[in-house]
Amino acid sequence: MRLRSEAVTAGVARAPHRSLLKADGITDEELGRPLVAVVNSRNDIIPGHNNLDKIAEAVKAGIYMAGGVPFEISTIGVCDGIAMNHDGMHYSLVSREVVADSVECAVQGHAFDALVCIPNCDKVVPGMLLGALRVNIPTVFVSGGPMLAGARPGGRGPATDLNTLFDGAGRVQAGTMTEEELKHHEDHACPTCGSCSGMFTANSMNCLCEALGIALPGNGTIPAVYSERIRLAKHAGMKVMELLEKGLRARDIVSAAAIRNAMECDMAFGGSTNTVLHLTAIAQAAGHPITMDDWDAASARTPHLVKLAPSGPRPLTDLYEVGGVPVVIAELDKLGLIDRSAVTCMGTMDEYLDHMKACCAGADGEVVRAHDNPFSPVGALRVLHGNIAPDGAIVKKSAVDPSMLTHTGPARVFEGEEDACAAINAGRIKPGDVVVIRYEGPKGGPGMREMLTPTSAICGMGLSTSVALITDGRFSGATKGPAVGHVSPEAAAGGPIALVEEGDLITVDIEGGALTLHVDDAELARRRAAWEPPAQKHDHGVLSKYAKLVTSADKGAYVS
Repeated sequence: MRLRSEAVTAGVARAPHRSLLKADGITDEELGRPLVAVVNSRNDIIPGHNNLDKIAEAVKAGIYMAGGVPFEISTIGVCDGIAMNHDGMHYSLVSREVVADSVECAVQGHAFDALVCIPNCDKVVPGMLLGALRVNIPTVFVSGGPMLAGARPGGRGPATDLNTLFDGAGRVQAGTMTEEELKHHEDHACPTCGSCSGMFTANSMNCLCEALGIALPGNGTIPAVYSERIRLAKHAGMKVMELLEKGLRARDIVSAAAIRNAMECDMAFGGSTNTVLHLTAIAQAAGHPITMDDWDAASARTPHLVKLAPSGPRPLTDLYEVGGVPVVIAELDKLGLIDRSAVTCMGTMDEYLDHMKACCAGADGEVVRAHDNPFSPVGALRVLHGNIAPDGAIVKKSAVDPSMLTHTGPARVFEGEEDACAAINAGRIKPGDVVVIRYEGPKGGPGMREMLTPTSAICGMGLSTSVALITDGRFSGATKGPAVGHVSPEAAAGGPIALVEEGDLITVDIEGGALTLHVDDAELARRRAAWEPPAQKHDHGVLSKYAKLVTSADKGAYVS
């Protein structure tokens, strides 16, 4: 086998390189073996990442056992929950590109032969995937796993999680929850390390790594605190050496077929709307671009089989208990929705499915519905088009009350998240309104901030069955209610959302897939002629660079 690492280990001219590696404690015997990058996003502040030192040690043990030499490399990470509703949220989506760049720089700069990525939370997973696809060497992902769910009050009802807290802030404002009750939830919502306990963005993406075939079964669902997670990490280290021996690289696995399979699973999971943004960017990096029309088609043909928080009361650990992602894949395969030409780190899709059938009991009917008895015959995410969003928008249909699947109301227009939150908390938003938050897109934000705080305030104040929200920003995986995001083109790029005026009637038709501003074309043309693009909000640093380079949301907010 010809190794990439021979560029730094072989030949007389590489004596200086070998000497530097020996300064790391590497022996002559190790210099003849494959060098494997173990890219770890471990840090002290993100609860989903502060256990990743143990995952990395296990991965390295697996690599050693299989004959490789591991080197641990670090990347950054941003916790969306901690970054929420302040200036820090501008940096969350931006960090995805920084992570991708750091993976590319570290792997290419040191000529590694193979790669194991250890992400866990929101933007780190897609960031590492983007980087892995750029370098295109044998790659396996193993996450840190989800946290256990918070206590169920009185042992009954839904488990406490971050949704309880974000909604709780609104409930305190509305007088339906006391500050003491909120403090109780604050103390119990996040009981362990791990990614937040629902089918939020981090867990959605970690589950989709299984659907893409680049992670071993269990990657998305084995709890962070279980010893089974450590064993999984060791197997990931061994698996990457197997892929290296076979010459199977990242783009061989993340193929057009794999991307289609991930889209089907996403619709069945009812995961975060952020997955549309991330998978679209991943498909672009893999060389198999997808569009909002592709997402719309996937939604139309794929049943919704899993209803976890925030769409339902169950935490992600319930999916683990009934067999995890493989059960969902197997149910979709019964409908002919899984492309069996895909290759996974477990082998061909046929081999993967045969293995899963041998060890999984199948859909339990409650946590995972059978393919012929879904929660809904169509996918959990819905693409909307219309004269506000010519290039599309996205909503998590599964988290919308049936009474709000079609809603018409007057626009309440805000030029950013802060003004919208102030109006909601002050009681100025009334039943029937359509809240419009603009200039929060990839360029306009910049960074496409998550609007979890305003949507949670709306829910907490009891308005989620009477008020809709649309934005060119995005949403947390924890968002629920009629919240339409990713409106494209964004306001800062001159999209029609920039032309909406206070009091305009807007119809949000989720069933019909339409987002309509009831203003005639002549009036819109007059407004467009008078519109002037706003000045860029940040004129220096990473946000300034990002705003100049980033594509629109319907293209995955991708920086090539």
